[in-house]
Amino acid sequence: MALSIGIVGLPNVGKSTTFNALTKEQNAEAANYPFCTIEPTTAIVTVPDTRVDKLTELVKPAKTIYATVEFVDIAGLVKGASKGEGLGNKFLGNIRDTSAIVHVVRCFHDENVLYSDNRTEPNPISDIEIINTELILADMEQLERKIDRLSRQVKGDKMLKPVLEMAEIILSHLETGQPVRTAPSQEMPAFAALVDEMRFLTAKPVIYAANVDEDSLPDGNELVEQVRQHAANEDAEVIMLCAKLEEEMAGLSDEERAEFLDSMGISESGLDQIIQRGYHTLGLISYLTAGPKEVRAWTLVNGQTAPQAAGVIHTDFEKGFIRAEVIPFDVYVKHGSETAVKTAGEMRTEGKTYIVKDGDVMHFRFNV
Repeated sequence: MALSIGIVGLPNVGKSTTFNALTKEQNAEAANYPFCTIEPTTAIVTVPDTRVDKLTELVKPAKTIYATVEFVDIAGLVKGASKGEGLGNKFLGNIRDTSAIVHVVRCFHDENVLYSDNRTEPNPISDIEIINTELILADMEQLERKIDRLSRQVKGDKMLKPVLEMAEIILSHLETGQPVRTAPSQEMPAFAALVDEMRFLTAKPVIYAANVDEDSLPDGNELVEQVRQHAANEDAEVIMLCAKLEEEMAGLSDEERAEFLDSMGISESGLDQIIQRGYHTLGLISYLTAGPKEVRAWTLVNGQTAPQAAGVIHTDFEKGFIRAEVIPFDVYVKHGSETAVKTAGEMRTEGKTYIVKDGDVMHFRFNV
């Protein structure tokens, strides 16, 4: 599975600036007035991976392919969006297919930056609650329509009764102001099936991106601390970035960017932070393939088996899986080539029950 992330937030919190910086694109308009972003904007970003770089150096393939992340930026939400305030919530459908949500929260003071309600002072907890409420209301609206349909259909198909009951349980939970991801009965098959079908916004993991000013780097400020405390209660991830600086770094080379970050006392860019937290939150890892044609990183759910990893490349690989030849990345680097690893007797042959490890360099044998 590829990682996909929807970006949400109130207008003028730095959401589209963050998107532009993360994706090194300038196609999401960013300006100091509400609703400057109207049409949803999507960008595909390669996942930085020094292991891919090293294998490319050793193997010298015809091409190198990194894993990717899709970012989707939508119009800012305001209080009452579910009732049509601002631009309404019609753009939320564009992030229902994403794997996770990055919620950009303003954590800096600037009297020249206006909220949609004309205030200038940031209030991150209030901002978070506004967005969370709008996401909950959007899920409720969708679920109520589903329950209405199920209530009619169940009269002719009793098999739908467990689905209807689960939908009602989830709706009751949403009505308390809580997201789907904290709903009860998550171990029941009907829950997983309904979440897969409905693609609830509040079932997705959230990463809070605290957008600060330059002076708050690298340690943060009192507003960031409020976000961290709130996220801890939700068991959510938090990153801190300065969207303005991230945008300035967008045109720099990797070496220049590293020097810039070091001068600011920062170890990771916002993009690196979001990707790492995204992979961790969703339980994703990368395995690698290396040969004269290409070196490539493939995204996999942690805990999946060798046949499932083969299926990421092509479904026929999984169906006809025979075995996997596996070299841990460090072992590959130590010997410098696949041939040298084989000569040293350190290439392993694994079967259908093998659980793939992050950084495994793999070659699949299959028969279709």
